[in-house]
Amino acid sequence: MSDIEIKVPDIGDFKDVAVIEIMVKPGDNIRLEQSLVTVESDKAAMEIPSSHAGVLKELKVKVGDKVNIGDLLAILEGAATAVVPASVAVAASPAPTVPTPQVAAPAPVAATAVAPAGAAPALPAHNPTALQLQLPHASPSVRKFARELGVPLNEVKGSGLKGRITESDVQAFTRSVMSGVVQTAAAATQSKNAGGGEGAGLGLLPWPVVDFAKFGPIERKDRARIKKISAANLHRNWVMIPHVTNHDEADITELEAFRVATNLESEKSAKSGNNASVVKVTMLAFLIKACVSALKKFPDFNASIDGEQLVLKQYFHIGFAADTPNGLMVPVIRDADKKGIFQISQEMSELAKKARDGKLSPAEMSGAGFTISSLGGIGGRYFTPIINAPEVAILGVCKSTMEPVWDGKAFQPRLMLPLSLSWDHRVIDGASAARFNVYLSQILGDFRRVLL
Repeated sequence: MSDIEIKVPDIGDFKDVAVIEIMVKPGDNIRLEQSLVTVESDKAAMEIPSSHAGVLKELKVKVGDKVNIGDLLAILEGAATAVVPASVAVAASPAPTVPTPQVAAPAPVAATAVAPAGAAPALPAHNPTALQLQLPHASPSVRKFARELGVPLNEVKGSGLKGRITESDVQAFTRSVMSGVVQTAAAATQSKNAGGGEGAGLGLLPWPVVDFAKFGPIERKDRARIKKISAANLHRNWVMIPHVTNHDEADITELEAFRVATNLESEKSAKSGNNASVVKVTMLAFLIKACVSALKKFPDFNASIDGEQLVLKQYFHIGFAADTPNGLMVPVIRDADKKGIFQISQEMSELAKKARDGKLSPAEMSGAGFTISSLGGIGGRYFTPIINAPEVAILGVCKSTMEPVWDGKAFQPRLMLPLSLSWDHRVIDGASAARFNVYLSQILGDFRRVLL
């Protein structure tokens, strides 16, 4: 194939925009619409994508160059024929605003509740009297990368042109925090308020320091990276969210019989050659669909607190806790309301395998509005699951057991599933939680209700 020239597309009414970041290098395999460079005008930063796929043969620009529409950016060899339109809408992020000398910018605050991945922050209407915030100097892709890792960008020192923050800067900051070399502003403030140690900032006594070896033989081993990250999140969530847990039971006798029969039919179909692969339907898949129905009826459970407002989500992304050798991970089934039981079961199986193999991406663990933590395969009766911030509720389920249930005339053997619903008392009250559990139990008792 002949070489393909990649040129600057229509980037709007901008001229002589500066190249501030190079995102690829010669020899890279370039995907269709992969970002090549980041340019910045006096108003916005924009990533320019490739209009073709292929191997990058030559890059025609460098950091600091000025480019305009139609200028040659790069040359690809072995390029694919698929193209994107000449006018490409690229993601924009506001250029950092320099505060006036009369107004001091407020101190940055680390935040873990973030906008959905890929969403560009909206610019407010111009108001000369309003306080101007100084935003971190970074491209949209770096902002997205930092959001996925929960990194406070305003605490990262940029190494790029004019102090611009690059992806490697975010990675280096994350490594420093995890190794204990650097503390985030939130952690440092907490430590300062209470003299350091666990419980810092809460007015608690410092964590006891004990020489365990004087009592007998011991062994020390490092905690897994995922467990250390999870521990910090769980600690924050338990301390900052006023948890309440409602316990209930659902009669899943008929639903379990239907699930077993469905799996048997799938196995027979596969053996007869009518189906090449068998998707094993699990009770958790039915729970996800049942929870979607309950969330539609009780929207406050599919919400998040954002300052003084409550964000009610119109999408239904359900997280499920997956037990892995490295610790707990929470993959997310996106748009569960638009998927059937078989599709949900298949996606759960694929995501759970990726979790066990340590191959889950941050995007596959973000965006959930509600989470289910299931111990059904292990045992137990009831427990108090910790809410996964910024969500406001989580459902815990344990192993179902056959119990005698009074039907008005006699005791009947029924398969009962224990439910443990933890909820944020700042958003939800006891009556709403009880109604949610009752409705969820009704759905699981007669799954035809999801059609109503």
